Amino acid sequence: MYAWRTKHLSDRQATIILALCIGFFASVAAYVLHSIIHIIQHLLTSRFHADTFNWLYLMFPVVGIFLTSLFVRYVVKDNISHGITRILYAISSKQSRLKAHNCWTSVVASAITIGFGGSVGAEAPIVLTGSAIGSNLGRLFGMDKKKLILLVGCGAAAAIAGIFKAPIAGLVFTLEVLMVDLSMASLLPILTAAVTATCFTYIFMGSASLFSFHLDSMWSVERVPACIILGIACGLVSIYFIRSMSVCEGMFGKLKQHRWAKLALGGVLLSSLIFVFPVLYGEGYSAINVLLNGTSEADWNELLHNSMFSGNGKWLILFIALVILTKTFATAATNGGGGCGGTFAPSLFVGAFTGFLFSRLWNMYQVGIYIPEKNYTLLGMAGVMAGVMHAPLTGIFLIAEITNGYDMFMPLMIVSIVSVMTISIFEPHSIYAMRLAREGKLVTHHTDRSVLTLMTMDSVIERDFTAVTPDMPLGKLVNAISKSHTSFIPVLDNAGSVLGEIDITKIRHIMFRAELYNKLTVQQLMLPIAAQVGESDSMEEVMRKFDLKGTRYMPVVNVSGHLTGYISRSRAYSMYRKMVADFSAE
Repeated sequence: MYAWRTKHLSDRQATIILALCIGFFASVAAYVLHSIIHIIQHLLTSRFHADTFNWLYLMFPVVGIFLTSLFVRYVVKDNISHGITRILYAISSKQSRLKAHNCWTSVVASAITIGFGGSVGAEAPIVLTGSAIGSNLGRLFGMDKKKLILLVGCGAAAAIAGIFKAPIAGLVFTLEVLMVDLSMASLLPILTAAVTATCFTYIFMGSASLFSFHLDSMWSVERVPACIILGIACGLVSIYFIRSMSVCEGMFGKLKQHRWAKLALGGVLLSSLIFVFPVLYGEGYSAINVLLNGTSEADWNELLHNSMFSGNGKWLILFIALVILTKTFATAATNGGGGCGGTFAPSLFVGAFTGFLFSRLWNMYQVGIYIPEKNYTLLGMAGVMAGVMHAPLTGIFLIAEITNGYDMFMPLMIVSIVSVMTISIFEPHSIYAMRLAREGKLVTHHTDRSVLTLMTMDSVIERDFTAVTPDMPLGKLVNAISKSHTSFIPVLDNAGSVLGEIDITKIRHIMFRAELYNKLTVQQLMLPIAAQVGESDSMEEVMRKFDLKGTRYMPVVNVSGHLTGYISRSRAYSMYRKMVADFSAE
């Protein structure tokens, strides 16, 4: 494929054609995933009675997690959770290479999980699927690393555009959350993939929006204070969302070696929460539509159906507040127990309930001018999603596109920006980037840091060196110097640990004095090591030490403290300059 591509197509032409293919395949994957979820949910819950609780809610989620864990363990045999974080890691550390099985395994696993009631979203798995399609098509046609990053971004944009019918949201999601830099060369392929996916999704699923929404009343400047306060509330809820998810994931992480204990804990927690709050079942989009289209107490009380609260509308406010608090635990229990899904839909869900709760309390206590509940439900969705993902543009355009709520652009911008500003005080990274940022493996929009992240230690280590021992006489040291290709000689003990180094430029005045060859030893001539780095250290740390110590070479040691090679300042900076030039090129 590579030979045919290089013979018949330029890189630009090949990228556009691959973007078209990625858009088509991503839309097919999104259609298949949603279809399977709806079929499973219809088969399991279509006969439930709305006016009472259902004991089967205690069983279905456990079965779903169990089946998903079996599929992952015995069929996939790989970790496919945290799809968007996995994409970020692939960009940061694996040269945008995603495994071929990611093109379909996340679709199957998340369909089982969500269909049986897992309280997660299908978006992260489908984004992983789209990105994997882009990565593997790019590798098949022999695209270079920079083009692979772009094709991974095309897959992510196509997935979001396909699942939501929102091409602009797909574009800005990719640029805000995944992509390192934006140029005209990258804009066209991403837009091509997103528009292609959207068009085919319209063909497969019709023209209806994912959420139906009709504007109650036009936004007015008198509602700016309410929008600002809602934005602050969404930011605080986003902090709660991220930190409670992190705590729960840490709890399940401690049970990593106890698979059945994880399944039991996750299953029991999830099924218990769904039994009490049935709106937590699956993605929860039907509950969001109730809030977006309800106009009376009777409409909103539909949220209480299938639960022990059914028929008791006086508990609606408390019910909604508890759902906001428990959704993150249900999501973490789903993934922690062995299920597969993302936090995209849960953030929309929590945002909708937050916006509705805010507007209901505002109107009940007459804090200010009346605000329509359905409008603020929409704004809450944008606010919490923007805060959780640190992506205000994604929140603005996604909500506007999926609800046709373009008349709400001004309040959407206010709420999203204030939410991101609020959470940024406490959390510098999104829920997706947080894990990688802690490990120093995150590619960001900061070009210098991105280049240092993409540089690998192996690419700059010089392993061809001549070492000496501390008891070696000067005569033998001179012989070793004659065989060395560097201006330094490491001094090692019998275990291979670095004791010091010989700087040839510092001993020139005695190198040729034969009368000293048996009088002086290496131990008398060696200098202490100014700085050293570990094999697992980041290139950012390496460059920091070069700048701090001003040394020309630094030894690289393994976890046992044994020397494995040297890093040359000149070689590291030469590679850095080349990567910056490549990174910034059109």
